[in-house]
Amino acid sequence: MKKKRFVIGVTGASGIIYAERLIQILAPITEIHLIISDTASLIAQDERISFDKFPVIMHDNRNLAAPVASGSFQYEGMIIIPCSMKTLAAVTSGVSSNLITRCADVALKERRTCILLLRENPLSRIHLRNMIEAYDAGATIMMANPPFYHHPETIADLVDAVIARILDHLGVNHSISERWSGFDA
Repeated sequence: MKKKRFVIGVTGASGIIYAERLIQILAPITEIHLIISDTASLIAQDERISFDKFPVIMHDNRNLAAPVASGSFQYEGMIIIPCSMKTLAAVTSGVSSNLITRCADVALKERRTCILLLRENPLSRIHLRNMIEAYDAGATIMMANPPFYHHPETIADLVDAVIARILDHLGVNHSISERWSGFDA
C-alpha cells in the first residue's frame, strides 16, 4: 500500500513546536515534503527545534522549480504550520513568490486539503479578512488554540490537542489526544 504524501510548510511565526510534533507523528507513516522559510529557520533555532532528525524530503523555499510546485505532483494535502500572517496574506492574494506559497496556491487550485495553522494574537481586521478569503478559496483555517477539557498537564498535552485536530482533517488515524465525549447528565 502506497504511503500518504503531505507537503508541510513552516513559516516565521513562533510555535514551531507544532510543526515538530506533526512531523514526528507523520514521518514514520507518510512521505513528507518539508519546506522551511528563512525566518522559520531562525525561529526554530531560537525555540531549540531541529528537523534534521526526521526522515523527510527537504525542499529549498527559493526553488520554485521543485517537484512539489507543480499541480501534477500528487499528494493528499498541505499544511502550513505555523502560518505567519505574511504567508496568509500571500496565499490569500495568490502571490507565489516562494515555494511555500506556490504549494499552497497549487493545493487550492487543485482542490486538495490546505490547512493553515495560525498562531497570531490579537488579530487585526486585515488578518480576519485574509482568513475569510483563504477559507473561501478552500483552505481550512485553524488556530493554535488547544482545548482544556482533557485536563492537560504539560505543554506537550496542549500541542497534541492541536495536532490531533490537524490529523483529523488530514484523515490520519491517531490516539494522541482525548476526544470530547460530552457531559454526564
